[in-house]
Amino acid sequence: MSGDLGLFGPDSVTWRLHREPILMLGGLRSLYLQALHPRAVAGVTQNSNYRSDPWGRLTRTSTYVGTVIWGTTEEARLAASRVRRLHARMTAVDPRTGERFRIDEPELLRWVHVAEVESFLTTAVRAGVRLTSDEIDRYYTEQLKAAELMGIDPTTVPATAAEVTAYYDEVQPQLSLTRESVDTALFLTVPSVPRSWGGRAFRLGLTLGPTRWAYFGIAATAIGMLPPWARRLYGGLGWPGTDLTADLSARGLRLLLSTVLSTIPRSLRVTPMREAALARAAAASGS
Repeated sequence: MSGDLGLFGPDSVTWRLHREPILMLGGLRSLYLQALHPRAVAGVTQNSNYRSDPWGRLTRTSTYVGTVIWGTTEEARLAASRVRRLHARMTAVDPRTGERFRIDEPELLRWVHVAEVESFLTTAVRAGVRLTSDEIDRYYTEQLKAAELMGIDPTTVPATAAEVTAYYDEVQPQLSLTRESVDTALFLTVPSVPRSWGGRAFRLGLTLGPTRWAYFGIAATAIGMLPPWARRLYGGLGWPGTDLTADLSARGLRLLLSTVLSTIPRSLRVTPMREAALARAAAASGS
């Protein structure tokens, strides 16, 4: 439908927030956070080929998020339906109890949703995106639509910043660092990088080139931006200066991205999905 602005639209905080390239850092932060839930990380590691195709999986995840944010209502629903059918066939084994469980359990879906949207929002704000407290709450409330698409009862999902804080307090006793958490975090920090990205590199068990060092700095910032309780679960990194250092790094990265992207033609820096959404919005406003 040409006039369909999708789930959110140009007046939403969601559209305003998701035009920010720094959200890629928020996505990485959310993966570190999600990995602290033993069942959630088991569901990924036991059903995913992320180790053999990390960039492909990242692309597919980014495409899904982009479709939900910028696509028409029908495009978002179809994308969510495909993911839900895929998840409905998957199970995993709890590494602590040996129990087999479905990966689309409401508790797990809720954890992944909250960790993702809170990471997007927190990273953007700490990187310098200015939002009022009302706008922050509006973002969480708007994202109930995304949660419902994935089959989560929206009445069970935190819809304000205060509710997210309360949810994290409630769920923390269920979180822990398992072997799969460690393996996932290490892979996120030092992933496989196509050889062509690194230029002339040398090996010390790992390929180390300029691209890898740059990515390592981004990963360190993502870890530094985790809540202190999450950093402690990873074995420390709860020092008072960690938050300030991470904030400064995120602000610097946002400025760098803005500067670099300003030199790139619009057709290369704005995804077709977002371009189509903006065109529908312009047509709907009569401009």
